[in-house]
Amino acid sequence: MEMGNHSEATEFILSGLTDRTELQVPLFGVFLMIYSITLVGNGGMILLITTDPRLHTPMYFFLSNLSFCDLCYSSIISPKMLQNFLAERKNISYTACAVQLYLSIAFGDVECLLLAVMAYDRYVAICNPLLYTVTMSRQLCKQLVVGAYAVGMVDSVIYTCFTFRLSYCSSNIINHFFCDIPPLLALSCSDTRVNEIVMFVFMSFIIVSSLVTVLFSYVYIASTILQIRSAEGRRKAFSTCSFHLTAVALYFGTLLFMYLRPTSSYSMDTDKVASVFYMVVIPMLNPLIYSLRNTEVKDALRRAMNKLLTNS
Repeated sequence: MEMGNHSEATEFILSGLTDRTELQVPLFGVFLMIYSITLVGNGGMILLITTDPRLHTPMYFFLSNLSFCDLCYSSIISPKMLQNFLAERKNISYTACAVQLYLSIAFGDVECLLLAVMAYDRYVAICNPLLYTVTMSRQLCKQLVVGAYAVGMVDSVIYTCFTFRLSYCSSNIINHFFCDIPPLLALSCSDTRVNEIVMFVFMSFIIVSSLVTVLFSYVYIASTILQIRSAEGRRKAFSTCSFHLTAVALYFGTLLFMYLRPTSSYSMDTDKVASVFYMVVIPMLNPLIYSLRNTEVKDALRRAMNKLLTNS
């Protein structure tokens, strides 16, 4: 990328969520609380799964990686956003903007793919329970996670290179609270048609392939559950998937709204709200969803608390 030849900008200004000064401090308090819950929730989930031997299964291995992804995902955006609520000048360097874009896309892709992998894991567990331990071997689980990170990193390199080869010569004010592709394309004075095509094609492939994997997995899961004669058996089988379905619906629903729309229909204000939801709120909700609706996690947390109280 010949950044120096293509752009006169050395830094950008982030407009933030709102320009109303009276809302800056209250919003800082709200998002500080959200970020704190995200750190505690996801960090606690990783620690719980790592330390409790009963949770050393493929499902919780993937869940610990999802928590790590959520932790990183939120930490890419929230600290800078919190700083800008209280700062007079909401600037971000050219390099920091590129890094923020790269990491946000990478971890966004990884989260999509991990949710698809977790759906496949539930499919094998419910539809082929006798072959579960053989099919979902430790080696395969590691390969699936490594593959998700590899795809995310490669995909993000493509996006970042295409975005920062553009010229930013008329204005350096990004109408957003972080460096995202749509506001950067809107800011550029270059022809962005190729970028829009690349973004749509690659984002469609990641989102659609992950969503198709999830949908097919749950079609087979639903078919298997309906064949269970016992009502208690059906309830137990469904309960193992309900938390994952909730997380999938929240994340993919927001992403489809955000990225798989014509560029002409973009509203930056609407996209800011959607971005807050999937980049800040969902990473906070995921550990709550997986813990509050999961008996095994609640039991593990209870054992950990009892052990902590006993030792103290």
